[in-house]
Amino acid sequence: MSLASRSCPPRTPRSRSAISDQVIPELDISYFFTRNIAAELILGVTTHHIIGTGTLNGLDIGKASLLPPTLTLQYHFTDFGAFKPYVGAGINYTVFFNQSAANTPFAGLVVTDLRISNQVAPAVQFGFDYMLDPHWGLNFDVKKLWLRPSYSALANNTIPVFGHANMDPWLVSGGIAYKF
Repeated sequence: MSLASRSCPPRTPRSRSAISDQVIPELDISYFFTRNIAAELILGVTTHHIIGTGTLNGLDIGKASLLPPTLTLQYHFTDFGAFKPYVGAGINYTVFFNQSAANTPFAGLVVTDLRISNQVAPAVQFGFDYMLDPHWGLNFDVKKLWLRPSYSALANNTIPVFGHANMDPWLVSGGIAYKF
């Protein structure tokens, strides 16, 4: 059930939440249309712990897994020899699954029935490849997403709580590049 379809009384507490940091493997697949223009699909799955902020500061809300595929269109600069910097912009669609409320008491409250809505968000990136030979190289990349999904839950099985999760993650990656 998305936040938009849930009716809440006017005095329902509104709150914000934040998620934990994670280190995960990711797969980046790029397709070059020209020497300078490429599209990149970024794939990975991660699980995050969600903690309340604002009205529910410190409340253990729960956890959720995220599948955040991101598609960017990139411009690659080619006049720097083995150093190949690029910039990109695109779109992210984050799917939240395996959502579970914490059910842990905090200041007399227990959160149950956690629901986080999927969301589309803009993405930007900058990075570079450093080519060791024509096929193999090293890659460093930074992406920024503006991700603020809606969530709803119940506190003490009776009080509807809703808000937005302030995620806005920075995705920093390093890896090995192979060009076909």
